Amino acid sequence: MAKVTKRPRYVKMNGILYPEMFSPKCFKEALEYKPKPGDVFICTYPKCGTTWMQNVAMYIFRKGKEIEDPYEFLKYSPFIDMLGKEGIDRMPRPGAFKTHLPYSYMPYSSEAKYVFVARNPKDCCVSFYYHARNQPGFGFWDGEFHNFFELFMAGELEYNDYFDHLLEWYPHRNDPNVFYTTYEDMKKDIKAVILTLSKFFGQEYIEAIEKDNAVLNNIIHYSGFDYMKKKLSEVYGFNSEGRRSEPLFEGLKYMAQFTASLKPPDNLPELQFVRKGIVGDWRSHFSSEQTERLNSKFLEKLKDTEILQWYPLE
Repeated sequence: MAKVTKRPRYVKMNGILYPEMFSPKCFKEALEYKPKPGDVFICTYPKCGTTWMQNVAMYIFRKGKEIEDPYEFLKYSPFIDMLGKEGIDRMPRPGAFKTHLPYSYMPYSSEAKYVFVARNPKDCCVSFYYHARNQPGFGFWDGEFHNFFELFMAGELEYNDYFDHLLEWYPHRNDPNVFYTTYEDMKKDIKAVILTLSKFFGQEYIEAIEKDNAVLNNIIHYSGFDYMKKKLSEVYGFNSEGRRSEPLFEGLKYMAQFTASLKPPDNLPELQFVRKGIVGDWRSHFSSEQTERLNSKFLEKLKDTEILQWYPLE
């Protein structure tokens, strides 16, 4: 591993690296949560299509009815690693929790359902870099890609190694309570993913789509990149003074206060939680040496798996 001169701000709990801006209390509550029958978890490594899948699931459960305020997204699909028990308790049901926890740490029940999304590691790395650089709570606003790439290769990022995370979930892709897809399949045919996921969630959701074509059209529209970029760009950008008349989650207050303590520059670009949403953006960032090194790790870690067919090496 080449020398790394700048790292995002992470801490460790139970062997898992997680953002230092997250409340330790909330993160512990996510780890210790005991699922209830009917719970749904959206489980991904960071920057592998999480927000997109959250929107798809939320609008399947809402049968295509638009949320009135983007802030409601945090209630209908709470990031439990960040919001903890408060996020879990305040979520209207049916709904889906978001988590990045590896399978071995996942709050598990055979009576709960799990949605896992995989993504090409090269695109994941690039998207993850911009996420760390653009979210001031990481203290990485002046970080450079070559440093982040080294951390990605070494598995020294939040939620640890991309490949280990993927390999923990991979054996469970055909479990009856697991829905498994890829970011690339969502880009290729989001309609097919929505239909299959609706059946996975339950008969009433696929029937709602079959009875009214507007339901499917709405789910597709409200889960579209342009819509999400417009509506969700400020969802996580709350300040410590609160938002309108609605109180913040304690986990968000903690994050806002921690971020303020870092004294980030005033001229930082606006946070973009939804950035480009394309396949293949890695080609404009990776050097030939970086491509070769990641390809080698890809082959080494994922040998004897179908994943080698998902992402042909370039």
